Amino acid sequence: MRIYLDNAATSWPKPEAVYAALDKFQREVGAAAGRGGYRDAVEAQRVVASARREIAALVGAADPSRIVFGGNGSDALNLAIHGTLRPGDHVVATVCDHNSVLRPLAEQTRTNNVSVTYVGCDGAGYVSPDDVRAAIRPNTRLVVVTHGSNVTGAIQPLAEIADAAKAAGALVAVDAAQSAGHVGIDVARLRVDLLAASGHKGLLGPAGTGFLYVAPGVESCLRPIRQGGTGVESQLDHMPEELPTRYEAGSLNAPALAGLAAAVRYLREQSIGEIAAHEAMIVDRLVDGLRAISGVRVYGPGPGQPRGPVVSFSVGGYDPQEFAAALDAASGVQCRAGLHCAPRMHEALGTSPLGGTVRMSPGWATTPAQVDRALEAVAAIAGA
Repeated sequence: MRIYLDNAATSWPKPEAVYAALDKFQREVGAAAGRGGYRDAVEAQRVVASARREIAALVGAADPSRIVFGGNGSDALNLAIHGTLRPGDHVVATVCDHNSVLRPLAEQTRTNNVSVTYVGCDGAGYVSPDDVRAAIRPNTRLVVVTHGSNVTGAIQPLAEIADAAKAAGALVAVDAAQSAGHVGIDVARLRVDLLAASGHKGLLGPAGTGFLYVAPGVESCLRPIRQGGTGVESQLDHMPEELPTRYEAGSLNAPALAGLAAAVRYLREQSIGEIAAHEAMIVDRLVDGLRAISGVRVYGPGPGQPRGPVVSFSVGGYDPQEFAAALDAASGVQCRAGLHCAPRMHEALGTSPLGGTVRMSPGWATTPAQVDRALEAVAAIAGA
């Protein structure tokens, strides 16, 4: 029987409402959003607008037009990074960042004379706001922070980091791929300028969805990085000025956005707080069980520290990839192994020479019984 513990990569299963919304759109609507005035095209646009409203409500954005849709979280982060940086700018990022941040920044250093300072973390994976403050320079345009680590699960002190950046006049961009849907987010209270997330992870939506929140006024310095059809102002040879159209070239993935709207509606109705409490209980059970197994080392936050549902560990004498493959083959436990697209994080943890870690990421539907069976499987292989 399948025990799915790779929700940090993509959540499974989805709420039933997500499957129903996808199927209904494909069977009964099937039109492009914003590309016609006939009944079903209008209905497609209504579905997309519903997804914007749901996400805006989830993250505390007063204006749904400030939710820009993209293909995934990486797509949204590319817009945030490439759209804001100018030649000679400086960026403060962290060793905790995912390649969705690291690679766009590396491209900026190669092609746009941008410099980057990577702030370190402690042994649990937390970044100090004081270290961020110390790294800011007079030409720092952007501070990028990963809200939740996809390796350790550590939830960063985002409000304090944002305060440090805002005091220096820098923009704040947040990678919320591992926090959206797992912890409460209020962009107004946090004072973030750009917040990106994928729809298929903690938000429980389908693949092919992601969004970028753009704070009021930030559009003045956020350039579109794609150009194309928008369905409006077709006489222009440039992208329209209004949001979100300015950043949404081409037809949106309306069927998947129908599913995302249903997913976020489910999250809001169930209460993220209740889901977070369930996931915290599951993570505690998993961490305690792993630490009790001889030869297993668990990385990341300790008891009571803020974290998401991500647990990384290593097993003495085993390559992470081999261990994960053995778990799947022997017991149907499906998890991720390797560097998790976060090479600097593994360098900071000292796990790069090991080939990374084994990562188990439970989700909203993970049960205590599934965790117990996964622990039994780890113990059986580790002790073999």
